[in-house]
Amino acid sequence: MPDNLELTYKIADLDTEFDQIHRLNYQTFVREIPQHTPDPSEMLIDKFHDENTYVICLNGEKILGMLAMRGNRPFSLDQKLENLDSYLPNGHNICEFRLLTVERNRRFSSILKGLLRATLQHAMNQGYDLGIISGTTLQLKLYRHLGFEEFGPLVGSEDAKFQPMFITYRMLKDKDKMLLPSQTHQEERKQLVNLLPGPVAVNDSVAEAFTEIPISSRADNFVTDFHKLKRLLCELVNASNVEIFLGSGTLANDVVAGQLALLHGHGLMLSNGEFGDRLVNHATGFKLSFDKLSLKWGDELKSQAIIKQLDSNTKYDWLWVVHCETSSGVINNMNNLVEICGERKIKLCMDCTSSLGAVPIIVKDVYLSTGVSGKAMGSYPGISMVFYNHEIASAKMELPRYLDLGYYAEKNGIPFTLSSNLIYALYAAVKRFKTSDILAQTEKTAKWLRNSLENDGYTIVSASIETSPAVVTIELPKNVNSVDVGDYLEEAGFLVSYKSSYLVRKNGMQFCLMGDTPKEAILPMFKILKRLVTN
Repeated sequence: MPDNLELTYKIADLDTEFDQIHRLNYQTFVREIPQHTPDPSEMLIDKFHDENTYVICLNGEKILGMLAMRGNRPFSLDQKLENLDSYLPNGHNICEFRLLTVERNRRFSSILKGLLRATLQHAMNQGYDLGIISGTTLQLKLYRHLGFEEFGPLVGSEDAKFQPMFITYRMLKDKDKMLLPSQTHQEERKQLVNLLPGPVAVNDSVAEAFTEIPISSRADNFVTDFHKLKRLLCELVNASNVEIFLGSGTLANDVVAGQLALLHGHGLMLSNGEFGDRLVNHATGFKLSFDKLSLKWGDELKSQAIIKQLDSNTKYDWLWVVHCETSSGVINNMNNLVEICGERKIKLCMDCTSSLGAVPIIVKDVYLSTGVSGKAMGSYPGISMVFYNHEIASAKMELPRYLDLGYYAEKNGIPFTLSSNLIYALYAAVKRFKTSDILAQTEKTAKWLRNSLENDGYTIVSASIETSPAVVTIELPKNVNSVDVGDYLEEAGFLVSYKSSYLVRKNGMQFCLMGDTPKEAILPMFKILKRLVTN
């Protein structure tokens, strides 16, 4: 096949496409496989045409191949094979594939696999997870090569015999990934609906910035743009200063722990979830002196309990807490904490990695706060930041240089090599917050998502208290395994958070609106989720 063909796959919806389908159908199932009698029109309209969904492979406007899908019973195979379901694995929602055909001079694996992949993806989006087909005995080797598995006896006439076969999306993927062209993998990744807390779906402007040729972090133009980025970040959260680190949010929180170690004081750690406990781990690793006030996962940190602890006989110098507890989506009230700590001259530190870019944040009265690039900021992971509002000096020999916030400040923000690709991607993402009302859009989509889940009967974690619009957490019924549901949704092209240990323990699942994922892309997920949970 010529290399310059540009293949696209779509659902047929034009009259000109249906005309080509009928002609291709005739060429295959009348002339090549004598299944039907000849007709002068040289067109064959399938008996289930009005119920079929046709996935087609196009080069320009010309159809090179097709595969029809139909979910209504009885199937064509129901009429040829008694007790069809007894031959198939239990627990599946079945559809039938028919009329698989590719132009004779185009029969090579990439078109066939492309048709299969696109059709299975569409079937799964409609709630089906197993496809059956009648494979012509003339091409059994090809069907097996594509990943189909045989079942039952042969059907059909002496002139046109067929072998019943079935396939799932996982069977196709596991068969031979190396046979799929790299472009197919790229297109598949683009089609995934990303509802993860990170990495997130990025806007095209961010992706374009990331692919620019790398430049030195000592170059004059890079230094200029780097400081523009720092200024925009500070304006976003109303902070005096920010230092940028090449690493994850874990690194930024270690930087905060290092600064608290320099105070040689006693602190209070607040935790109402997994990430609050992780902050405790940071503090323990730096051998900080602290007390811990813990609540259950998803509970509200109430002011009265915090005040009671702070006004005990213990002298507290600092307080450290997560702003958005990602494990449940709960927002811990920053304004209340600022007021409580300000009245007692206690230094407040906040982990804002999951709230930065998701909700409005003002940290001008927060001692130290952290953020990352790869969550609600909508960029790639790999950049973290620490905001501060006071003069700071290098710790010299008291901290490792890579964790010394003051050393970064002394070196004008660039003490070590930075990735220009990550910096410019983040720069593009931050500029979007200046030109688009991203926070309002996230809030609007979150309201729709929550209402849709509640209307379908799901239990939303911490529904009665303030939560981040970018994190919606549900608990599934006890008779449903969240990991199985998450695995299936992933196969169907919906990336949700479900594998983290804290979610597995709660039989929970999260839908996060931290990236560039439109509402329309999420809609098909509800039908699949409802079928998985109610079956």
